[in-house]
Amino acid sequence: MNRPRTDARRHHDPQVRGFASDNYAGAHPEVLAALALANVGHQVAYGEDAYTENLQGIIRGHFGATAEAFPVFNGTGANVVALQAVTDRWGAVICAESAHINVDEGGAPERMGGLKLLTVPTPDGKLTPELIDRQAWGWEDEHRAMPQVVSITQSTELGTLYTPDEIRAICEHAHARGMRVHLDGSRIANAAASLNVPMRTFTNAVGVDILSLGGTKNGALFGEAVVVLNQDAVGPMKHLRKLSMQLASKMRFVSVQLEALLAKDLWLRNARHSNEMAQRLAEGVRAVHGVEILYPVQANAVFARLPHEVSERLQKRFRFYFWDEAAGDVRWMCAFDTTEEDVDRFVAALKEEMARYTP
Repeated sequence: MNRPRTDARRHHDPQVRGFASDNYAGAHPEVLAALALANVGHQVAYGEDAYTENLQGIIRGHFGATAEAFPVFNGTGANVVALQAVTDRWGAVICAESAHINVDEGGAPERMGGLKLLTVPTPDGKLTPELIDRQAWGWEDEHRAMPQVVSITQSTELGTLYTPDEIRAICEHAHARGMRVHLDGSRIANAAASLNVPMRTFTNAVGVDILSLGGTKNGALFGEAVVVLNQDAVGPMKHLRKLSMQLASKMRFVSVQLEALLAKDLWLRNARHSNEMAQRLAEGVRAVHGVEILYPVQANAVFARLPHEVSERLQKRFRFYFWDEAAGDVRWMCAFDTTEEDVDRFVAALKEEMARYTP
């Protein structure tokens, strides 16, 4: 009788690389080493451990003396918990139509968070005070969900960046209307690396009230954090996190990963590298006739338009996703472990497939 093997073994070819998502990458070796270090002996559960306590000091170093981190399992959980913390039961959140909370979270903010999303079309994934005002009205109208929060993403879902001054203008505009500001920072490290400024420069220093701090896309195995910047803006965070099924019993294993990324410069090194690989990719793509880059390449994403059949053939060689299949738009993502050779092989394959294309 044949029995399945139960010993650990590799089930994939480690030489296969793709450009579908920075989530495809593994964990950084320094993060794995930190996990191994924490995986000895006993520590108090549910966040009362030494690693979570130490993380608070690191977070304050990045985001100011009033900042407090609440580690969670994933990005959707971080966004749902953060948005619940700054809305009432009757509240609504203004966001870009392309926002991850609107497009890619399965309706979780609305279904699980119990809030309403008020979306605004944008040309580049970025909100402005003028765009916010398309939905910022009707506070006294009981027939309409009350706008209470503006949510922005940095870097955006289209790979573009807000400048610190742009975020400051949004915060001042929102606060003047009695609204809070949430920042989805699943790729906040890429934004800071590209802008060449500390993360505080475009968060607490300009008025952001609460943020979702990403780790997974930048070298963590799993885990993100909700970071409260304005303590007066939030509800009872510990209760919200538990209620939202985001309280890790062995929280040290989330916290130690964020510690490994943020205590020194690993977060920045990883982000700079993935940004550089995206620039290398964009330079190669620009040299391919018939391929159009759609948005400025400011972080670790390249959005392009090319013939549909070319993309389908190329997908058989490298994994990536259509962004708008009807238009032929695709998204190519670079990760902390993307190499120059990976990029050059992809560009060469793109050139080969385009050469085969007959309009």
